Amino acid sequence: MTQDQIILFAIFAAVFAGLLWGRWRYDLVAFCALLVAVLAGVVPTDEAFAGFGHPATMVVALVLIVSAGLVRSGAVQLITRTMIDSARPIGAHIAIMGAVGAALSAFMNNVAALALLMPVDIATARKAGRAPGLSLMALSFATILGGMATLIGTPPNIIIATIRADSLGEPFRMFDFAPVGAVTALAGLAFVALIGWRLIPRPDASATDGTLAAFSPYIAELTVPEESPLIGQRLGDLWPQAEENDVAILGLVRDGRRRYGTQRATALAAGDALVLDATPAALDALRTSLGLDFAESPRQEALSAAGAGLNLVEIVVPEGARIAGKSARSVGLAWRRGTVLLGISRQGRPIRSQIRKTTVRPGDILLLLAPQDTSQDVADWLGGLTLADRGLAVTNHRKTWLAIAVFAGAVLAASIGMIDLPIALGVVVVGYVLSRILPLAEIYDHVEWPVVVLLGAMIPLGTALHEAGGTALIAGALVGVTEGLPPWAILAALMAVTMTLSDVLNNTATTVVAAPVGIEMANRLGVNPDPFLMAVAVAASCAFLTPIGHKNNTLILGPGGYRFGDYWRMGLPLELLVLAVSIPTILVVWPL
Repeated sequence: MTQDQIILFAIFAAVFAGLLWGRWRYDLVAFCALLVAVLAGVVPTDEAFAGFGHPATMVVALVLIVSAGLVRSGAVQLITRTMIDSARPIGAHIAIMGAVGAALSAFMNNVAALALLMPVDIATARKAGRAPGLSLMALSFATILGGMATLIGTPPNIIIATIRADSLGEPFRMFDFAPVGAVTALAGLAFVALIGWRLIPRPDASATDGTLAAFSPYIAELTVPEESPLIGQRLGDLWPQAEENDVAILGLVRDGRRRYGTQRATALAAGDALVLDATPAALDALRTSLGLDFAESPRQEALSAAGAGLNLVEIVVPEGARIAGKSARSVGLAWRRGTVLLGISRQGRPIRSQIRKTTVRPGDILLLLAPQDTSQDVADWLGGLTLADRGLAVTNHRKTWLAIAVFAGAVLAASIGMIDLPIALGVVVVGYVLSRILPLAEIYDHVEWPVVVLLGAMIPLGTALHEAGGTALIAGALVGVTEGLPPWAILAALMAVTMTLSDVLNNTATTVVAAPVGIEMANRLGVNPDPFLMAVAVAASCAFLTPIGHKNNTLILGPGGYRFGDYWRMGLPLELLVLAVSIPTILVVWPL
């Protein structure tokens, strides 16, 4: 190996190790690797940031904005709001929800599609009296499968199309992925609806609902006695000491009536009752340290959060959220947003001790007590996804069909080659802004910047590896291992390697490396490279074995009450089915 190859392989090994470790977010890992490559001289300085202007990066960003426009217009809710039917058998429910999720994922970001459908699925499960975990994994897998059917359905397809343009002179078009992707998705949907959901451990609905709807916090009240040194102090002054004792101050009762909101600035008076959330031991510790008394009566009406200016809100924490990797105290949830963290559900198990000091992980569900008028703002500020169906409250449904028409027209124009896809999507974004479907001020809020940075950093690294001959070395090794095998077995080997990487790494990083390797393998075998690119496209999207392989799998971890080892039960046979269905389909549609 040459010196450049050694340096690049070392950098990629460090990137993969960093992604597996998970201590630092994937965009930081990739960007640091890019800087190291530039300083080492294996990536030219003038090409260091070429990835940020690459068509693949632009398309991914634009698809996210277009997805937000389709949601804001009510186009998506037009379909999803009819889905709740708790009387439907679970198999039929999974089939219908999966089909809708797959169809949405073909034309919008599949994480956004799952985020929209997950509250619908959870609401249906609650009405039917079954655990959400029985259907959420099937829904996640369906949205991943659906993305394989079109160019814009998933980032791996976008990357592969642009790599084909760079290597072979012409990109894949919008529906070139459909013959293979759609057939594979349909087979996968049939499996998860008929067989797959039965392979998941069957939890008891009441005991393992990963959400916190039935969460019963220990609500109590302590009163301020006569001549207490606390008289005259503001209620907010007690919050630090309360948090030290793992007690949440929810509000104030005065003269038998619950005051509106949290009353942080209110001066305490004798006889005031503090509304608290705490375990019995924590409550007694706070009572002793502050010199408070127990209330004479429960005052259940006064303690009710409803009608007192506060809302109970459940949110699931995705990767990259503001609160992910931090605690409620460290982000200043209480003093910045006037919101109290009441509980955390992690893989179906509630956390009740030191919750405001507990580091929140992706996949956790948080139960928040937030001001009524800003509860959704709090969820957005934290970067979480609410687990309540918000209906059409934030949509402009009068422009639903306009949004659909603009998007469909752009897709049609791109499909027939009238206009390049990035330009077509850009026209859609401008159309949505001019027609006030999307506010201009919110445009950039919908771009998933960590993914953009990841792509922008990985593309120059992938290009450097290819130009240095690194992909040729990898391809040569794979061809050598599979020497003498029939073409379908060689494709299967490439797909198996790509699937394995995608199950533990980001699928974008996997595709950047695997697609050039596929092209090089085809060149060494003297065959058409398109089947190999299609094999990589399918395999990179099939991350079904772990909760870390795809963001959708992480999102359902908490709401479904799943454990790390639950995914392979349905995921392993599904990946084997994908191999069995996609390989012959690829060889028929894209002959060698």
